[in-house]
Amino acid sequence: MTTGTASRPTRPTASREVRTALFALALGGFTIGTTEFATMGLLPQVGADLGVADPVVGHAITAYAVGVVVGAPLLTVAAARMPRRRLLLWLMGFYTLANVLSAAAPDITTLVAGRFLAGLPHGAFFGVGAAVGAAVAGPGRRGHAVAMMMTGLTVANVVGVPVSTAVGQQLGWRAAFLLVGVLGAVTLLGVWRFVPDAGAVDSSVRQEVAALRNRPLWISFTGAAVGFGGLFAVYTYVAPTVVRVTGLAESAVPWVLAVFGVGMTVGTLLGGRLADRDVLGTVVGAFVATAAALAVFALVAQWPVAAVAGLFGVAVTSQVLGIAMQTRLMDLSPAAQSLGAALCHSALNVGNASGAFFGGLVIAAGWGYVAPTWTGVVLTLAGLGIVLAFGRQKVVHPA
Repeated sequence: MTTGTASRPTRPTASREVRTALFALALGGFTIGTTEFATMGLLPQVGADLGVADPVVGHAITAYAVGVVVGAPLLTVAAARMPRRRLLLWLMGFYTLANVLSAAAPDITTLVAGRFLAGLPHGAFFGVGAAVGAAVAGPGRRGHAVAMMMTGLTVANVVGVPVSTAVGQQLGWRAAFLLVGVLGAVTLLGVWRFVPDAGAVDSSVRQEVAALRNRPLWISFTGAAVGFGGLFAVYTYVAPTVVRVTGLAESAVPWVLAVFGVGMTVGTLLGGRLADRDVLGTVVGAFVATAAALAVFALVAQWPVAAVAGLFGVAVTSQVLGIAMQTRLMDLSPAAQSLGAALCHSALNVGNASGAFFGGLVIAAGWGYVAPTWTGVVLTLAGLGIVLAFGRQKVVHPA
């Protein structure tokens, strides 16, 4: 039947549907980002409630990172035949339940187990979501789609982490995890209602496993894992650094982290645009820019305004690197793009662990709180060296 509205152009509607779908995926990123980083701000509250020291509570953060590293490739491969939208719903449902389990943990052992379980679907959700977002956005817009989804993760650092930390401080740390559970439920509704069943559904476990037998993929993964350590060598110790070196009050730390989050958001949007123009060129350029930004921060860390500006620069450049590297890993696994994108989050969490470890080593050696930043420069340049030496192979771009 023809009506008076049938002749309206469909492009605005399609564009609106794309934006809505990407927003629902970004909400998932916001949910995951909120709980991933909020735990760091609630270490004292968790330790006091469960009767353990802060370093012991830190095992919960490590367990989450291990869950991401393990779960990203395994879940993506195991669920290769599942329709993408259904898989997103299962992953977010599992994530939501794991956070509720964390909130109910009676002791540190249960909490560590809950955080490990919560980490398992993290990378797979981002990987599958990136593939779905790329399919929804259309050819030539993959970087944009990845960036829009990752914007949820960066906005979490500006809004979600401070809010959940404040909730945890006022109502108890368990309330923060329950808040994430509520966000997870809202994400489930958004994905169910607005995300189409797009993306590669003709894959198989054999096809996904075959994608793992890909030397360029693992070279880029290694370069990313090493290079991302540069960011986390600094981010892990940013609070004591700005207090003890820069001279800011502890009350200023949340504002500094918020500025860092804004920088990550800017870097995400910029990275999406640059990656759509030249993926490998953006990867190399972002490595160089991140190393330079880290060096600048190390040199100006004692001056408040310059230090905060330096951290903003680190946030922008490192996030451009993250977006470009995720797109690169998708390029290197054209028959299993969800797996490539998921591996980027495994690499991020390997970098998280290694950066924190090496940064802690130089602090323990008595070299001061600026030393982790120089360590970050070395790690970033090492990652760049791996990419330049071994990772410049041509790849077949997906249609």
